[in-house]
Amino acid sequence: MEQRIALTTLAESLAAHQGVTHFAISMRALGKGDFFKKLKDGGDCRTATAGRVMAFFDRCWPDDLEWPRDIPRPSKSKKEAA
Repeated sequence: MEQRIALTTLAESLAAHQGVTHFAISMRALGKGDFFKKLKDGGDCRTATAGRVMAFFDRCWPDDLEWPRDIPRPSKSKKEAA
């Protein structure tokens, strides 16, 4: 899955679960509200920014929300490698 799509999918899932918008998730992850809108509109981001956002999702993902199966979870990959 393309990274841009993976990030927006995670944002939408978390936002729906928490009853907020992707703007709120963007504020929590990066301190600015337009990150996911830009991605949804076809924009891109730096690799480091994508990594920070993915780390945010990995760290803050609720236990009662299943991580999407088609998106590799960073912490799971680290545990498997160990």
